[in-house]
Amino acid sequence: MKKNEPLTKIMSTGLQTIHDGEPVSKLRAMFESGGIHHIPVVSGEKLIGIVSWSDFVRISFGEFGNQTSKSLDQTLDHLYKVHDVMVADCVTIEKSSTIRDAARLLGSHSFHSLPVVEGDKLVGIVTSTDLIQYLADQ
Repeated sequence: MKKNEPLTKIMSTGLQTIHDGEPVSKLRAMFESGGIHHIPVVSGEKLIGIVSWSDFVRISFGEFGNQTSKSLDQTLDHLYKVHDVMVADCVTIEKSSTIRDAARLLGSHSFHSLPVVEGDKLVGIVTSTDLIQYLADQ
């Protein structure tokens, strides 16, 4: 890995985000249609949390697993809001950081994505998959 390669080289910027007041059924639809595993939660442009596919699965399948999508959505929307599912105060990385900085953060924690911020504004995301692809391309 090149020592000072900018994070912007591998981060994704075309993000799908959700607001904390949205229904949980919107999360399900986003995960199912988008091929994504991490959805940043925003208030305006400010990052306030993140929801991973694992966070969503934790609340949605247990006792509700045999329902149709429509009845599952109704049940989840009745029981939860996005802010109940998200991880607040998530670890972030500044846009000016390096790929090495991201690798160190992801390697020292048990999560697989880092929202990229400028101040408190969300500008991208980098995942462990992005890092693996970067290394494979070296």
